[in-house]
Order: sequence, then C-alpha cells, then structure tokens
Amino acid sequence: MKELFDTLSKTCSQKATQLYSTSFSLATKMLAPSIRQDIYNIYGFVRLADEIVDSFHDYDKKTLFNRFEADLDLALKEQISTNPILNAFQHTVHEYQIDKELIDSFMLSMRLDLTKSVYKNEAEFKQYIYGSADVVGLMCLKVFVKGDPSKYNELKLAAMHLGSAFQKVNFLRDLKSDYEELHRSYFPNTNFTELDEAAKKQIIEEIEEDFKIGYEGILKLPAESKFGVFMAYRYYKRLLKKLGKTPALEIKNTRIRVPNYEKFGLLTRSYVKYHLNLVK
Repeated sequence: MKELFDTLSKTCSQKATQLYSTSFSLATKMLAPSIRQDIYNIYGFVRLADEIVDSFHDYDKKTLFNRFEADLDLALKEQISTNPILNAFQHTVHEYQIDKELIDSFMLSMRLDLTKSVYKNEAEFKQYIYGSADVVGLMCLKVFVKGDPSKYNELKLAAMHLGSAFQKVNFLRDLKSDYEELHRSYFPNTNFTELDEAAKKQIIEEIEEDFKIGYEGILKLPAESKFGVFMAYRYYKRLLKKLGKTPALEIKNTRIRVPNYEKFGLLTRSYVKYHLNLVK
C-alpha cells in the first residue's frame, strides 16, 4: 500500500530533523499539527542535499549530487520517489504549489559548495545566501500561509530576511569548521584569519538588520505558524547575542552554541511572552 510508504517517508523527514537539528526540531514542534509535517518534509530535503556536499568526503560528491538532483527532478515530475525524503518533499511541493524556481535556486547554491570556496564580493555572497537560505524561508512561507498568494507576497521580503539572518548566524558560528574542514569562507573580504572585532561588529550589525525586518513578518503570520517561527527567531537571536559577546579570537578557535538547558529555558520564556500577547 502506497499509504504505508508515504507514512515511512514522512517519518524519515521527521527523524532527519530531530537528528540533525535539536533547535529546529524544537521550533517545528511549536507549529500547528496541520502544517508541522510539511516543514519536516522541507527540512529533510534541505538537510539531505546539504549533507551530500558537506559530509560525504570519502565519496564522489559530484556524482552523488548529480544523482540526487536527477532523482529530485523525477520525484517532482512523477509525484513519487523511492527515496523516502524526496517522496515526502514532492508531496509538500505539490500540496502548496512551491515554485520550482525556489528549488532550483537552492540546488544551485548547494552545487556551488562542490567547487567554490571563497565569496569575493557582496553580489556573490547575496546570490549564495538567496539560494541556500532565503528560498528555504520562502518554501516554508508557502506552507505557513497555506498557499495563499496575497499573504505570501505580503510576507515574502520578511521571510527572505529571516532566512538570511539564520544563515549568517550559522556562518559566523561555524567560521572555524567551514574554514578548516571545508576550506570555505563565505563572508566577502572577511576570511577566517582576518576576523577581528571590527569585522565581527559589522557582520553582527548586518544580521541585526535582517532580524528586524524578519520580525515584522513574524507578527503577521497566521496563528498556526507564528509561535514556532517566533521560537526559531528567539533561538537564533540568543545565539547571535552569545557570538557578539565572544571575542573574535575565540570564535576562530571554538564553536559557540546554546546548550540544551538554555534552549528549553528559552522555550518556556518565549511561551509565556507569546501567550501574554507581548509579541508585538
């Protein structure tokens, strides 16, 4: 029965989210059940593509990525895949009419990670951010607004800025591993060896502006998605605050994180703030 395989597919996407990101998984659990699985489906797809280019060092990444992309195209065309993650993702794509351009842009940025290691100017950086983060925010937005085109267009800019903020925080947090393990430097004119307090301050100010615009969009989200997205926003804001208080030299020598006990404390405070109508 196909229904049994579809259940397996959804379970795989949910498990991928839980295994790879405790913070995103926690935020997703705060979404309404009616949309929660579709966000798992999007995350599972995004994570699998990212893993191919970031983690499979002992294998031919290009061949694996090409095969994954071909399987993705078939899944979207035939509305089925024997790859459970792609099978779940294609269901969400068709359910909410997610634009193929968003998926193509994401895959393009992932493909860049196979060959490109340095982003020399703002234009290159923005193109990568759009494909690796902004479009993921837009895919999720399609689900949050249940495919409503007018609401989607109203919140599109905010969703892109929020996606950018999350990605840039990840880049700053992962500066050491990106440079030493993957030989990548994303921030233009600021590589691993050159990060100082002035450069760090400039990056953080840019992220704060993205968060400001993104937050305005959170306030306008439907009730089914607002608290979950607010939770993710609060987590990344906390992480950015910790990075801001951490000397640049320490960021280059270690990976700053928010411990699980802080995440759950943040959840509790966010829940109270949200339900007291303090989110405005």
